[in-house]
Amino acid sequence: MIFSRITGTGSFLPGAPVSNDELIARHRLESSDEWIVERTGIRARHLAPPELAASDLALEASRRALASAKRSPNDIDLIVLATSTPDYIFPSTATILQGKLGITNGAAAFDLQAVCGGFIYALAVADKFIRSGSHRCALVVGAETFSRILDWQDRSTCVLFGDGAGAVVLEASDSPGIHATALHADGRYGPILQAAGHLAGGQPLGDPFLRMDGQAVFKFAVKVLAEVAEEVIAAAGKRPADIDWLVPHQANIRIMQATAKKLQLPFEKCIVTVDHHGNTSAASIPLALDEAMRAGKIGAGETALLEGVGGGFTWGAALLTL
Repeated sequence: MIFSRITGTGSFLPGAPVSNDELIARHRLESSDEWIVERTGIRARHLAPPELAASDLALEASRRALASAKRSPNDIDLIVLATSTPDYIFPSTATILQGKLGITNGAAAFDLQAVCGGFIYALAVADKFIRSGSHRCALVVGAETFSRILDWQDRSTCVLFGDGAGAVVLEASDSPGIHATALHADGRYGPILQAAGHLAGGQPLGDPFLRMDGQAVFKFAVKVLAEVAEEVIAAAGKRPADIDWLVPHQANIRIMQATAKKLQLPFEKCIVTVDHHGNTSAASIPLALDEAMRAGKIGAGETALLEGVGGGFTWGAALLTL
């Protein structure tokens, strides 16, 4: 039987961190560092300069993931890139990344759009490609430039998000790396978190700014994240006590605390990086995973539960051994 396993991780945050106080002063927001930290856990975020697109952030994260896996670009035979802020309408950001990496072997490449749930969706899709036997070595990426779709006068949203990218190399294996995945969506909840506009050349057209009903999103996220975590744990034949680490979507520390509590996991087992990069949407889970792996916090052979929820509404989880 063919399984898939993560063999390398990488991440990239553009530019210098922008603190809450700096953001408040820059946009004359009626807010405070204390208010933001208390409600979200966010202290800073990174904002891509105009010359950098999602593919540029993805390029740096991918190079680091490839180096971590000791793979060259042409070892990759599949690219799945999750983003809600693509470089263009087309070509796909995945094929732009492919070109920038110098991959010339005809590897399949496509974008996947599931907002903050995008990386889990992309990982599950790549896992199924590898398990089918059609592909052997995939590059799975989450890359976002959410700063391009923020209304800087809306303090309820603009303080939450940042730009960044994360990537993993996923390879065929004789032993399980990814034990189980679960994906879900419910379009009825789309209006509580959406950006109902268009992008061209990475710039907004019309009114594409992100709009969110924060309380509704919080309640929905806590509910479905707990449910999908229990689902994927059961599908893998495990128990919550078997989980070494929870690597959740880095949206809001209160959501992460509530999810860990519902799973009866000590919060010390939760990887938290939202404080220094904010919500980077599809990039947040691979960013958090890479930081924890490089810091030696998550060790080889340990079990991690990855989970995310995003606009659409989409949500999913993956249980894996690293």
